[in-house]
Amino acid sequence: MIELPKILVAPNGARRDKSAHPALPMSVEELVETCRQCAAAGAGGVHAHVRDDVGLHSLDAARYREVIARIAEELPGWFVQITSETAGRFNARDQQDLIRTMRPRSISVAVREFVPNEETLPEARRTYHWARDHNVAIQHICYSKAELTQLIGFIADGTVPGSAHQVQLVLGSYDGGRTSRPEDIEALVKPMRDLEGQQSFDWMLCAFGPEETDCLLRALELGGKARIGFENSLWNRNGSLAKDNAERVSELVGLAGKSGLL
Repeated sequence: MIELPKILVAPNGARRDKSAHPALPMSVEELVETCRQCAAAGAGGVHAHVRDDVGLHSLDAARYREVIARIAEELPGWFVQITSETAGRFNARDQQDLIRTMRPRSISVAVREFVPNEETLPEARRTYHWARDHNVAIQHICYSKAELTQLIGFIADGTVPGSAHQVQLVLGSYDGGRTSRPEDIEALVKPMRDLEGQQSFDWMLCAFGPEETDCLLRALELGGKARIGFENSLWNRNGSLAKDNAERVSELVGLAGKSGLL
């Protein structure tokens, strides 16, 4: 399985648009330019979302292929992960179709979207195994400790194959209903640590709001990795609105470097 970069930029997401921030990339050209700036700032790759012609979240394979090709031209060898997020527009079948059509090097898949109920479990299992057999690295998104526990159950019963897994932990929430706090991270990752020696986890954290920076620094301290950018937070550590995604990356890289975490 390919290794996740230490710092991954998530520059746009599925929900926000330029009304949230004028520097949030929407078009392919804007996304590629943002990647170039963030690579220069120290990001090792991108978690990319694409939009349709009216700016809505899309799972269009052709658009993803264009983004991947353009980034490869500008930044040869740079890590590109696509998303299968449903965002209220798609479903598990759409996600499965994208995985099989694209055969991407890396894709994020939310546990709660891919397996929303018992009826969807058999097809999810087949797709998890197909992805492993076709060298598609799935990063499993867990929005809570309960979802991480569910994922670990899927690993234990063979629904998710293998002994090495990539995990994206989400701390806080898009609507602000759950806050992001660095002190909550150690308990959140405990289920993975309890399996050391049996399973390995290449895990990453994202967080929301002005606490994003401190949460990501704590994740790095605990041996995890960091996903940063306008998908989750528009704010610098001091509460000021960031100029762009590259400024968010620069702040984290600078602080992590000073602390010996990079």
